[in-house]
Amino acid sequence: MVTLELKGLHRVRAKGRVYWYAWRGGPRLKGTPGSPEFLASYNEAVAGRQSTDSGRFRALVALYKASAEYRKLADSTRRNWGPWLDRIADHFGELRIAQFDRPEKIRPVIRRWRATFAEKPRSADYGMQVLSRLLSYAVDPLGRIASNPCEGIKHLYSVSRSEIIWTIQDIARVKMHASIEVQHAIELAACTGLRAGDLVRLSWSHVGEDAIVVTTGKSSHRREAIIPLYQELRDLLARIPRVSTVILTSSKGRPWNKDGLGSSFVKAKKDAWPEGCDLHFHDLRGTAATKFYINGLTEREIAEIMAWEEDNVSRIIRRYVGRSAAIKDRIRRLDTVQSRP
Repeated sequence: MVTLELKGLHRVRAKGRVYWYAWRGGPRLKGTPGSPEFLASYNEAVAGRQSTDSGRFRALVALYKASAEYRKLADSTRRNWGPWLDRIADHFGELRIAQFDRPEKIRPVIRRWRATFAEKPRSADYGMQVLSRLLSYAVDPLGRIASNPCEGIKHLYSVSRSEIIWTIQDIARVKMHASIEVQHAIELAACTGLRAGDLVRLSWSHVGEDAIVVTTGKSSHRREAIIPLYQELRDLLARIPRVSTVILTSSKGRPWNKDGLGSSFVKAKKDAWPEGCDLHFHDLRGTAATKFYINGLTEREIAEIMAWEEDNVSRIIRRYVGRSAAIKDRIRRLDTVQSRP
């Protein structure tokens, strides 16, 4: 029968009669199954539902997933955001997009959703990040709401990693427990600010006369990190044996992959701090940013070195550069002014 080919049909038997509905809870269909009237009634119901659904939040999620903006995200970001977008669609999907244009009404709803992840505050904040980006997309370019109601909702995870950077003493401590190959990776990260994924594919061909120039995986290779070859970095590169086309290799002389380097680094860190340590390999990026900042490089120069988007530099520097480093920089500048004749 034709009816078996129609998706979502719902049959109800009452008082010896059979009634057909376009879906459970949907409109009742006219005519008998398989008749032109029945098919026309079904198509009309589906078309009406699709028109209505375009105003639902679930449709916004679908639009964002299909957008060029979403496709431009790094593959790793899409892998992480995809499950969260599905959770968001499941929870908020039947609400109308217009409801998110009333911040005083929708914020309590958003907070209640966030509270369901309260036992894992970092996860809760990550979910909020994805929801906030989705709502920003609804503001611009879609113009479906006037403002982002997530703005002003505080994070649950209270620890700021902006104060957590590797000091010279920290690096010296972990190096005592690391192989020479892992030591090279740690030092190169602290000197360049490159992410682990970019470090393991960094090749000698990326090293020019005056700078290391490499596209970054986080930007899907659309942006370049341009790291000047200052003396400390030159000295480090001179100490690393050239046993492969890539700079960093394992003890077997083979290129690292991100997971292999990560596990070797974690082992060294555990040996260095048996009691536990909140420093991560990624925090070496903050060490590099702090080094560049306190040595007087401008925000624009730091953005070029670390392949950051220039209009976000101030915010990112506040995230990565510790408060103590910023204070020391101000003292240095004040002393320089006062020492002038």
